[in-house]
Amino acid sequence: MRFARLITNLTYIATLLVIAAGLTGCFSSHPKDIEAFLKPHQVNVAEDKYVLQPPDEIEIHCAKIPELNMQKQRIRPDGKVSFENLGEFMAAGKTPVELAESMQKQISAMYTLVGDKPIDVRITAYQSKVYYILGQVNAPGPKVYSGRDTVLTAIAAAQPNPMAWLDRIQVIRPSADASVKPKIFEVDFDRMSAHGDATKNVVLQEGDVIYVPPTVLAAIAMKIEEFIRPIARAFTGVNIVEGGTRSPYVGGNEYGNGGNSSY
Repeated sequence: MRFARLITNLTYIATLLVIAAGLTGCFSSHPKDIEAFLKPHQVNVAEDKYVLQPPDEIEIHCAKIPELNMQKQRIRPDGKVSFENLGEFMAAGKTPVELAESMQKQISAMYTLVGDKPIDVRITAYQSKVYYILGQVNAPGPKVYSGRDTVLTAIAAAQPNPMAWLDRIQVIRPSADASVKPKIFEVDFDRMSAHGDATKNVVLQEGDVIYVPPTVLAAIAMKIEEFIRPIARAFTGVNIVEGGTRSPYVGGNEYGNGGNSSY
């Protein structure tokens, strides 16, 4: 009976190996999709094109108004910023230049402002927009989008781990429109970093995703671990938890009655 169960388990593991090997070779990649991405030398992203949203942080420069000059504000969830004696200003959805112009119009009733740009709005913390890097990296998750983030800088900052398949990295531009397919292409990070091939070093946009897949062997190892972990729990009677083990007995001793060995 045990031998039959062992054979069944080995067969299942072999099936997992085949599936894992197949999965690691199946990526949705379309080389021409790179045409939807801009290259660093093709675009100059200026701060005045950045659209403010919560919780971006801004700093106001206006030498003529002491209570406003050099004041920092984090845009509130309602999209506004406020200053003492001056009131509230809607910042969300505006560029820094548009917000400065809006503030100038509202403040002009109380102050005489002269000059071409008497109010200057500067971004001190970019917080509202992110891109994502996932998979086999030491620092996965959402990353603050600055407008000049490239594939090379993003992957290098996330630090791929030894399980990463560096020549099959996927760059993805998701689509919220069901009728428009996401744009996906592959990047060979080894070639990019070791040989200086920057042909696929594109500028990322807000919401872009970089996926670093595991190598074939790494994917197989993860599948085996996924299969073995519950079996190990069942055979050892120990709950395996992150960072160590915990006894299955409740109450303090093998009898599970808080230390009293009597029945």
